[in-house]
Amino acid sequence: MVMRDLRYFGDPVLKTVCDPVTTFDKKIESLVTDLMDGVKPAGRAGLAAPQIGVGLRVFSYDVGGLTGYVINPEIAELSEETHEIGEGCLSVPELWFPVVRAKRAVVRGVNLRNEPIEVEGVDVLAQCLQHETDHLDGKFYLDRLTAERKKRALGEARGKDWFWNRK
Repeated sequence: MVMRDLRYFGDPVLKTVCDPVTTFDKKIESLVTDLMDGVKPAGRAGLAAPQIGVGLRVFSYDVGGLTGYVINPEIAELSEETHEIGEGCLSVPELWFPVVRAKRAVVRGVNLRNEPIEVEGVDVLAQCLQHETDHLDGKFYLDRLTAERKKRALGEARGKDWFWNRK
């Protein structure tokens, strides 16, 4: 198992809308394997392709014993009921801020055989599905913070050695 290097806040791939997967081949299988391996370490809930430098619509998740991946995911449903929940990000390490997220989310996409799949989550899994789909749309959880919290988060980020660290 080889862990790909993570990309950090400031890397342009993280702010770029990802391309859909159109070819289902060994390269996509390898990417899914890398994403599944990359989400295994403790403390990780999800990993999106741009976080390892790949601009394709794929993410993996591992929340509460539920593991998997989704290719070409789109948010299909969000509950009207929301909650404020602490959130962090592998690409913005060491920072946690409260974010308002839907309590329930449904993501639809496909698997490696280009067959339709659907993942439904509540609470932390719903948060993960929303967070990882945001990455594929070029968004950070920081983009969802209140103006005051975002200013504080960016101020704290500036003091970290990973800030604007580009490969």
